[in-house]
Amino acid sequence: MCGLSGEIRLDGRRADVLAVERMASTMDDRGPDGAGSWSQGPVALGHRRLQVIDLSAASAQPMVDGVTGLAGVFNGCIYNYPELRKELAGLGHTFTSHGDTEVIFKAYRQWGLDFVSHLKGMFAVCLVERDSGRVVLARDRLGIKPLYYSEAPGRIRFASTMPALLAGGEVDTTVDPVALHHYLTFHSVVPAPLTILKGIRKLPPATVRVVEPDGRITDTTYWASDFSRHPSRADWSPRDWEDAVEESLTAAVRRRMVSDVPVGVLLSGGLDSSLVVALLAREGQQDLATFSIGFDSVGGREGDEFRYSDRIAAEFGTDHHQLRVPSTDMLLALEDAVAAMSEPMVSHDAVAFHLLSAEVAKNVKVVQSGQGADEVFGGYHWYPPLAGVSREQALEVYSRAFFDRDHAGVNSIVTPRYAVDHDVSRQFVADHFNEPGAETAVDAALRLDTNVMLVDDPVKRVDNMTMAHGLEARVPFLDHELVELAAQCPPELKLANDGKGVLKEIGYRLLPREVIDRPKGYFPVPGITHLEGKVLDRVIDALHAPVARERGLFRDAYVDPLLADPNRELTPLRGNKLWQLGLLEMWLQAHGIPAGG
Repeated sequence: MCGLSGEIRLDGRRADVLAVERMASTMDDRGPDGAGSWSQGPVALGHRRLQVIDLSAASAQPMVDGVTGLAGVFNGCIYNYPELRKELAGLGHTFTSHGDTEVIFKAYRQWGLDFVSHLKGMFAVCLVERDSGRVVLARDRLGIKPLYYSEAPGRIRFASTMPALLAGGEVDTTVDPVALHHYLTFHSVVPAPLTILKGIRKLPPATVRVVEPDGRITDTTYWASDFSRHPSRADWSPRDWEDAVEESLTAAVRRRMVSDVPVGVLLSGGLDSSLVVALLAREGQQDLATFSIGFDSVGGREGDEFRYSDRIAAEFGTDHHQLRVPSTDMLLALEDAVAAMSEPMVSHDAVAFHLLSAEVAKNVKVVQSGQGADEVFGGYHWYPPLAGVSREQALEVYSRAFFDRDHAGVNSIVTPRYAVDHDVSRQFVADHFNEPGAETAVDAALRLDTNVMLVDDPVKRVDNMTMAHGLEARVPFLDHELVELAAQCPPELKLANDGKGVLKEIGYRLLPREVIDRPKGYFPVPGITHLEGKVLDRVIDALHAPVARERGLFRDAYVDPLLADPNRELTPLRGNKLWQLGLLEMWLQAHGIPAGG
């Protein structure tokens, strides 16, 4: 797990090594254990390393391989690298390191652009062919590892974070009206390739991009999950599905223990993270380090779920760490979390993950997390209303449950310069719903949430907040083989028992029932959900700041009544609408985005 940066010149000039190093220097937190740069004519690469696999200098990056004729940088972890290394050695390849980076190089030399199909893990990678000058960028199937890029006349730059690209300079920082529409509609999700800034884009998940020396660019989508029923599993019983999912999840959890440093677990006390702990214990893991966080109650909302995480820790004998954060610490934590965001993230979970990661990083470098289970196994409340709904009605049902506001609502908030003339967010969802490969309305929603919402909300949140402390987070519920299996599982089995029915049935075999049958919980941060005190003051300051006034994103006629009654308006998902506006301005200001772009 690391931070990478690079520049590709398309105008015959040499790459700007200083700009690449400047970009990389902003990512010391992602890679505190090593730094390096490399250049050859029109291409330059930068890297910051977090040592997790092969702690020696042999796996330092950028890596240059004279045998394959490749140079490259890599962020992530290839969990099946030992098996791939053995296979490639059998095909005649030799190795000088014991890590996964070199395995990627040899895989590319052996299989060409199909190398990504052999990788099981999370990754963003750049490979440069020494002799041809071709550059290959690739991102993992579920978009767990980020890869941003900016284009200008004669050059392309890329990096693991948006702030890194901003540090490189020469970026159009104007707020993108289409992205803003998504942010205000699609629960703050801005789908790839867009970001909130016009001048920065992100490579979509499961994409290989080839940049030829003459500037030609080719994108290939190399993976997609099929959300329809497979004939070979037509006679499976519910128990057959449960057994298959348990076996696949066990393999995913086991796979994510590959490391040359200890691996812990973020334990919320919910079903998902508790299953990870239970399966690791069954695999023979002893003295497993687990970590939980809680906050003071505010406005009648509880701020911790320690009674559940403590129960799981006791059940499986983990080395448990409990962190309680008083409300007085919230404001500083909020500022740090916003600074760590590559993109504005409205979920209050970001602050919790940021604080928890700071504590966890004092003990381990790698953790597993239960993120992704709700999207993959149907755990959210907007899925059951779609059951039995025709595909023609699905968009209306989904948007009513998930969207923060409709098109008219967006245009009543933003000023005319940021308004768009049609409902781009609804059209985006409609296009996804209409794509082939999803059998039912529930399947279509699960596919959208797995491939888009999950990538650009919870997964990005976990990556940003953990990596801000040099902590690598691994997400077994996003093992692509498990996702493929879950996609073909009949929706009624996933929606059973108030959601995640398949996982709950597995849980009954492994966990205390009270952990499974409890009301659904979220990472609670009441101080943000219910705005008051210093946090509310901070939101007001952000929206009243001179740069915010000059930028003019939002209409005063909408903002002023919200400021007078800050907890009056909530989204269908119970998010605070004022917080959504305030967070965006806080992020823009924290990252030095000028009013004029």
